[in-house]
Amino acid sequence: MKEIAVPANQPDHTSPIPGAQVVVVTGASGGIGRATARAFGARGANVALIARGTTGLDAAGAEVRAAGGVALAIPVDVSDAEAVDAAADQIEETIGPIDVWINVAFTSVFAPFTEIKPAEFARVTEVSYLGYVYSTMAALARMRPRDHGTVVQVGSALAYRGIPLQSAYCGAKHAVQGFNEALRCELLHERSAVRTTMVQMPAVNTPQFSWVLSRLPRQAQPVPPIYQPEVAARAVVYAADHPRRREYWVGASTVGTLAANALVPGLLDRYLAATGFDSQQTSDTRPADQRANLWEPADGPDGRDYGAHGIFDGQATARCGQLWASHHHGLLGAAAAAGLAGAGALTATWCR
Repeated sequence: MKEIAVPANQPDHTSPIPGAQVVVVTGASGGIGRATARAFGARGANVALIARGTTGLDAAGAEVRAAGGVALAIPVDVSDAEAVDAAADQIEETIGPIDVWINVAFTSVFAPFTEIKPAEFARVTEVSYLGYVYSTMAALARMRPRDHGTVVQVGSALAYRGIPLQSAYCGAKHAVQGFNEALRCELLHERSAVRTTMVQMPAVNTPQFSWVLSRLPRQAQPVPPIYQPEVAARAVVYAADHPRRREYWVGASTVGTLAANALVPGLLDRYLAATGFDSQQTSDTRPADQRANLWEPADGPDGRDYGAHGIFDGQATARCGQLWASHHHGLLGAAAAAGLAGAGALTATWCR
């Protein structure tokens, strides 16, 4: 799927659309965050974009406006709790009370655990875990008094299943999973109308493989099958509209991975030990000048706009029948219970 072409130097109009949904997306300068912001823009939402890199933020804002929404771009490092809270104030003052907050922002290191420095591991944790915590705190501080709002945590199959070469990222996603479950229980206990849900993603063709700090000898890649960011964005938008579900799984690979991890985790350990190193690298040597966004944004003032898509368009698909099945699991269950002959055909069409 081609990305949207937008006019250069388009002004940043931030006058809110009256009555429109107010949505915050962290990590909005690229990948899933950018595709999600664009999707909400197409619905005519008032979209606040949070990320560090100004080049990507400006381009994402232009795409939101081109799609039909209003964009407010705010450069923020989500590991800074005070800055995130100040951004939330700015959003509510500028485009209105926040209805939906979507956490996507992350960073990571591609390397064996023994080659990751303590400061690097801490940095990944601060952004990819605590960034979700701080952002959720800012959202709830405004949503709970109004008893209205939804927080969507964008996760991964790696929130349940750790894989080699991604120990810092897997640890952060596991942490987000546990934190989100605890928070959900607390909101249910107080009978709050504020909702939180999590979307577990498969391998997605995002720019992370070109800007995450890597110590691998070859170019990092997502483990096939690979899906386009628009698949992930559709899942996030649906989750935001239907937050009573505690969790959504995207892609047959996610379903298969989580099922295997629940049933035969030891066997999966050995399988990943044997295949996980090669499957996460292409045959190409890693570019010597590859930028890394661990400490500074790769799309800073002197950087380029990476867009929503990564470098694997030729291998990625924008189709996902399993996503439909996930969104309509209640209908499928009812059909199966009633013995409808066509129920099996609905669930058999997985992402391909």
